[in-house]
Formats: sequence, C-alpha cells, structure tokens
Amino acid sequence: MTRTQVGIVGGGPAGLMLSHLLSLNGIDSVVVDNRTRPEIENTVRAGILEADSARLLVDTGVSDRVLRDGHPHEGIDLRFGGESHRVDFRALVGEPVWLYPQTDVFVDLANARARDGGDVRFGVSDTSVDLTGPAIRFTDSEGVRQEVRCDLLVGADGSRSTCRAEIPEAVRTHSFREYPFAWFGIITEAPRSADELVYAHSSRGFALISQRTETHQRMYFQCDPSTDVAQWSDDRIWEELQARVAGPDGFTLKEGPITEKTVLRFRSFVAEPMRHGRLLLAGDAAHTVPPTGAKGLNLALQDVRVLAEVVERALRKDDLDALDEYGPRALGRVWKAQHFSYWMTTMLHALPAATEFDVRRQLGELASVVGSEAGSRFLAEGYTGCWPA
Repeated sequence: MTRTQVGIVGGGPAGLMLSHLLSLNGIDSVVVDNRTRPEIENTVRAGILEADSARLLVDTGVSDRVLRDGHPHEGIDLRFGGESHRVDFRALVGEPVWLYPQTDVFVDLANARARDGGDVRFGVSDTSVDLTGPAIRFTDSEGVRQEVRCDLLVGADGSRSTCRAEIPEAVRTHSFREYPFAWFGIITEAPRSADELVYAHSSRGFALISQRTETHQRMYFQCDPSTDVAQWSDDRIWEELQARVAGPDGFTLKEGPITEKTVLRFRSFVAEPMRHGRLLLAGDAAHTVPPTGAKGLNLALQDVRVLAEVVERALRKDDLDALDEYGPRALGRVWKAQHFSYWMTTMLHALPAATEFDVRRQLGELASVVGSEAGSRFLAEGYTGCWPA
C-alpha cells in the first residue's frame, strides 16, 4: 500500500501536467495508467497548441522544446469556392498557435516527471477506484497487486473514464451531440502542401490539410462513420483529397506514400459536475469536442491548471470547500470551446440531407467570416483560445 495526497488515474498529458504542477507546490501524487509509455508515445493525436498551452510547458519548467521544435502558425486558411482566405491570428488577436504534436507534449511531461522523481506507473491493469477511501487499486506491470490511498482522487483517464462512472447517476448530467460523419485520416511521407493548416469546404465534403514534420503530413477528409479503410487505395485517397481542395487558383496537394489510415469518430460531450466529493474529473474524462477547432488537448491543460490551484488551497488549508470553485471555472471555458468546435464543424462539413439553401447559407457564412474583421476576429479568438474575459 502507498499513501499520497493526490491519486491520479490517467498518465496522458492531463494527468502528468497535474502531477507536475502539484509537485511544484510541494504536493505529492501518484499517477497510474493502463497503457505502457511506448503505447502512449506511439499514438498519433492532435498537434495544435494554443499559445497559453505552450507557455504553460515552458514557464513551469516542463520543457522549452516546443519553442525549438514546434512551429508557430500565425493563421489558417479557410478554403471554399475553390479559393483560400487567410485568417491572420497575429493581426487579429496578437497570438499564434503552435504546431506541436500531442505525442511530443506527452514525452516532455513524462521526461519531466521522471527527472523530478515523480511516481508514475505505466502498464498497470485491473484498475479500480474506491471513493470512500479514496483509493486506487491495480495490478502493477510486474503482476503485484497494489493500493494507493489518497486525500483526493482525480480521474484524467480519457473519454471512456472509469472514474466518471463512479459518480452516481442521480447527481450527474451528461450532455452530448452525436455527429453523422467522421474523418478519414492519413499520414503521408510527403513535403508540406501548405505552411499553415487549410480548412476546406467543398461540395464533396470537408477536408483538413495539416502538417507534422518536414517529411510527414497529416490530412483528413469527411467520411461516413462506417467507412472501411481497407476499401480505400492510396490512389483513391489522393484523388478524393485533391478533388476537395481543387479550385481555379491551382492549389494542389503534394503526394507521397501513405503510411497510416484511420477513421476518427467524434462527438461533443460534457459531464457535470466535475467534482463529486473527493473525486475530480479533468480532460477527456469530463468533456470531449470535435477535432475541428483543435480544442481537446488545450482544454485538458487548462483544466489541470485550475485544478492544481484549487487543490493546493484545499490541502494547505484543510478546506475541501475550496474544490467547489473548480467545476464552474473550468466549465466556463469548456462551454465556450464546445460552441466554437460545434460552429466550426457545422460551418465546414457537408450536412446530411442538406438542401441547396443549406449549402448556399454555409457559403454565405464563410464569406461573412473572412469578409469581416469582426467575423475573422471571432474565429481567431476561438481558435487561439484568446477569449475576452
């Protein structure tokens, strides 16, 4: 049995950043995760950090690698009617976003916890939690049964959270929206087709042209959730992607071998409350958003920034009522992000059973966004996370 102040279920960026922030304030924690470290490192995830998220990594001493290896993006292109229209974040809100893969964020955090002597246990199994203790029980990577007793328990264990399920149905509310489409994602060995992200609306459906490195790129196109990747050859994929970005300006994608094909399903989801007694939820355990607005990882990091602050006050002053502040503060940002992600998603995707009116209205909305400083500023504020107070 191990005794600690905060037990954290989930060793992704949310759980590791929380453990790091708590350690800076002299608060002990134990982090457990069913996945091994290599499994997490090799899972390709989102790649856009808000400026505040990048600053959090640097200013708290995790790593400055985002400044060296990341790429600042000072805008995005909205492409519709076969033409690209740049939204200039720097000019509109004074901040860029950073192209920096979530896997790199994880590596930076895992290295920081190892460097600082943090207690992080990857590759555990049979994990369960007890809210009355509270406690985490699991079998470690060597097959030994373990128990971690703690003052506070944090569920940062992803969208299929076992911790969230411990909150009684009578006191929880789950709000969600399912989407009738998914993303067909590829990784290709090819040069960059554009210096910044391109969000494309077309009659064939949405496409996103993203980047990863100088030699590997990430691209997506809207598809049916039941799509079988085995039915899509490389030639067919490139034909579809090229058709969705084609236009009179001659923009084309640089092609190369496709090394990965996946279908990404998504939905909007919020669990409330984010605190139940000594249990607190953070990141995807509490909320998920469509990937269109690049909010998921950033929301998780903002959750734990707030959570670390209220946990410190609660433990230092032995006042659990301080934890009541966490949910309302975090959810204020969560619901802004939900709105922004939903707006971006419905503005850019081909909607089922859409009429000619619906399509023309979408094009009118896009033209209004790029044709107005106020419209462009609204998008820039949401994408960069620079919402007015």
